[in-house]
Amino acid sequence: MSLDDRKLDVLRAIVEDYVATQEPVGSKALVERHQLGVSPATVRNDMAVLEEEGYIRQPHTSAGRVPTDRGYRLFVDRLSRVKPLSPAERRAIERFLAGALDLDDVVHRTVRLLAQLTRQVAVVQYPSLSRSSVRHLELVPISTTRVMLVMIADTGRVEQRLVELPAPVPVDAVTDLRRLLNEKLVGKRLSDAPPLVQALVEEVAPDARNTMATLATVLLETLVERHDERIALAGRANLTRGGLLDFQGSLRPILEALEEEVILLKLLGEVDADTLLIRIGDENEIDNLRSTSVVSTGYGPGATIVGGLGVLGPTRMDYPGTIATVRAVARYVGDLLGNN
Repeated sequence: MSLDDRKLDVLRAIVEDYVATQEPVGSKALVERHQLGVSPATVRNDMAVLEEEGYIRQPHTSAGRVPTDRGYRLFVDRLSRVKPLSPAERRAIERFLAGALDLDDVVHRTVRLLAQLTRQVAVVQYPSLSRSSVRHLELVPISTTRVMLVMIADTGRVEQRLVELPAPVPVDAVTDLRRLLNEKLVGKRLSDAPPLVQALVEEVAPDARNTMATLATVLLETLVERHDERIALAGRANLTRGGLLDFQGSLRPILEALEEEVILLKLLGEVDADTLLIRIGDENEIDNLRSTSVVSTGYGPGATIVGGLGVLGPTRMDYPGTIATVRAVARYVGDLLGNN
């Protein structure tokens, strides 16, 4: 059955009131708070149809109605109005993020900001090495047989490894190796780097091949082929802000799920800059999170996506405000990485 505009207006009003009040919504309250232009009896009839179609439900006898996951999905897809951030909010985001000192600071400021603005749990993925490009490679001599290998990615991510060399290497030879590494790899995606790194071993002078082979092994094993991803989390205490109907009475399964980094990465999903993923209730693949909603997107400099960010909270969420905030913060973080 397709719903007419009046029933859609009733559903929108129910969602907005329930999100705002945390209380089941009755027909009388809807008529008093919203300009629906119909009688309470008509609203009751419309609510009965919405309940029959699975968009709202009655949590207990003699109560008003609350939206279901299906009702929230219809609200997000068709009924919600974008809630643009005010100029003051945009300036506050820009100032807060612009004060970051390095990549770690960017990520931690971002996750705190998202949690504060949305009053939800915020999740931010560090820029993925597999999606990054090499900005600079540095070899710092520690002794004649030991160097520090430092890789700086275009996102500002820094990885460093101590390398034991197979034989003593003079400082000027270290300088030559540094130049060769940068000539070959700067500007290249790390996912494209393995054959370039391997080729370097054959391209250097014979007396430097053992040293370059050792450096190449470190690059391939610890910088290029490593698959671990880092996640920052903030705002878990916000889960306690809700009413009794949020999370079906228990926070424990949700808190346990949030301890697992693999689950947090799944939350962000396959994100890109143009797509906002909104998963509501049972749309979440993870059983322990099926009483929650997740709003996530990708971020990165320009059109390049290097990570994801988002928020998790009850299905009773301010979707328009959350969507606007997640989009705005992702855009500012991407601009910040691009400028730096």
